Amino acid sequence: MIRGRRRATDLDGNAPDTSPTVLLIIDAINDFNFEGAGLVLAGARPMAERIRRLKRLARRAGIPAVYVNDNFGRWRSDFRKVVAHCGSASARGREVTRRLRPDALDYFVLKPRHSGFFSTTLELLLEHFEARTLILTGLLTDICVLFTAQDAYMRGYALTVPPDCVVGRTPADHAWALVHMRRTLKADTRSSTALDLGGGAGARSARAVARGRRAS
Repeated sequence: MIRGRRRATDLDGNAPDTSPTVLLIIDAINDFNFEGAGLVLAGARPMAERIRRLKRLARRAGIPAVYVNDNFGRWRSDFRKVVAHCGSASARGREVTRRLRPDALDYFVLKPRHSGFFSTTLELLLEHFEARTLILTGLLTDICVLFTAQDAYMRGYALTVPPDCVVGRTPADHAWALVHMRRTLKADTRSSTALDLGGGAGARSARAVARGRRAS
């Protein structure tokens, strides 16, 4: 339960109905221009397909998707420019970006550092949704997903981190981070195919996730 939270009642008409569960897609829109990116990219391609499937199921259940993405130091860019850059023919991550390209019903938050909560509007958006459970997907399991999960846990959110929808810098780092989040942050780390997101209401999705966490 989230204590002491005040709902933001208005975001200038830009956010729809409330949803107790929210899907976060972290740094999946990526140019993969970093050390060790080749190994990460090999795992990110199948990951993108699984996130796309999960996002499709989430939308059917009334669960919104929020892209929480690094600005790659491009302080003059907006999210559209980041998507265009990462999906361009010259970008190493173009396949991942094209599979996960956001649409008009999605939300986005650009972040300057590892955590999706640090100096961003994410918390305000989640308050508007009256979110209680966050499904974390994307990159990297042991860095930005982990930092975001830790900040979310300290704010009272229940966490779900499907192992098949996140990728770490190495397989060992990926495995370690999942164990840490399961033990320390009480995260549900079942596969995305084991999550029952329901067929029409975010409230049913939240209850399903919560039941799974209690049983794990």
